[in-house]
Amino acid sequence: MSANHSTGVPWREARAIAAASSCPLPAETVPLPDAAWRVLAEACTARADLPGSDTAAMDGWAVAGPGPWRVAGRMLAGAAPWVGTLAAGEAVEIMTGAVVPAGSAAVLPYEKGTVRGAEGEVSGALGGRTHIRRAGEDYARGDLLVAAGRLLTPAVCGLLAQGGIDTVAVHRRPRVRLLVTGDEVIGAGVPAAGQVRDVFGPMVTALVAAAGGVVTGHDLLRDDPGLLAAALTGADTDVVAVSGSSSAGRADHLRDVLDKIGGRLTVDQVACRPGHPQVLAELPGGRRLVGLPGNPFAGLVAGVTLLQPLLRTMAGRLREAQLRLPVLGDVQLTGGITKLVPVLVEGDRAVVVPGARPASLGGAAAADALAVLDDGWAPGAAAELLPLAGPWW
Repeated sequence: MSANHSTGVPWREARAIAAASSCPLPAETVPLPDAAWRVLAEACTARADLPGSDTAAMDGWAVAGPGPWRVAGRMLAGAAPWVGTLAAGEAVEIMTGAVVPAGSAAVLPYEKGTVRGAEGEVSGALGGRTHIRRAGEDYARGDLLVAAGRLLTPAVCGLLAQGGIDTVAVHRRPRVRLLVTGDEVIGAGVPAAGQVRDVFGPMVTALVAAAGGVVTGHDLLRDDPGLLAAALTGADTDVVAVSGSSSAGRADHLRDVLDKIGGRLTVDQVACRPGHPQVLAELPGGRRLVGLPGNPFAGLVAGVTLLQPLLRTMAGRLREAQLRLPVLGDVQLTGGITKLVPVLVEGDRAVVVPGARPASLGGAAAADALAVLDDGWAPGAAAELLPLAGPWW
């Protein structure tokens, strides 16, 4: 491989190509509890008013008219509605969430009321708030709850449950087959001299899950072009990720194999460091391939550069929040390339984790994000951050 990392597609352009190279996958209907962190393919509307009845927003007494009030009974959440209408001067002790009796003007909170006498007379100042949630004040039946394209965060899942939703239509998760190439790679245990552990299995599985996909196949392949060709043509997933065969060494067969099986490169090398020899290709039948460099940190950079944007589009995650912070640290840049470095987020700034090397994951494992340092960046200048410790989306 040439040492000139400025060759290849500019980093931001490569990332944009990956995001635009596919489209959201078709929808499938799943139970709401199974839909967390997936993307709605169809809008959801309320099946009932929210709330469904006038309910107490505080523990206290539902009161009618001016006080003091005679306590006529008690209402617990989930109990049958009060029969009849409260008359002026009457109160019902009530718990949060219980249906307020007809005629109630307000709920007097416990901390604002005083009870006197054996018959239970309560007095207190109502103040300016009624502490009653009126039926339909949040949503009326048929109102839009959540539009298509929204990520099903915990709050969104809870809102849909409030609206009576049991199942949702979400975009299918993109399925990924991972092919880890290299005669020296072992899948478990402590490597012997000349061997290395497969780090891409667990690392890529995590990258794929964070982008909304799922790894459905994971194979170790010897450095044999015939084996690689057979694995690529036999893959029945949406995306194939290949590690360790995208450079230009004697054991790097990916480009030749792609040419023989009718694949088409859409990104051939990226002007970044580490991760320069990464590739994106279209396989026969419309499947996509991402080639990841074999060095672990370089492979991680390629994963966030090409693999994750591709998968997010397939999963329907068409919006991506961007975070920019000043980045502090001593980083040597090379003209014409983008450098990605691990950083720790400290309040309103990011600090470079020192010692990052293409073959080492120590810096990235200690980091919160990768800072994208373009040509011309200087210490203290703002830079885009890509999350490593969880999505901010």
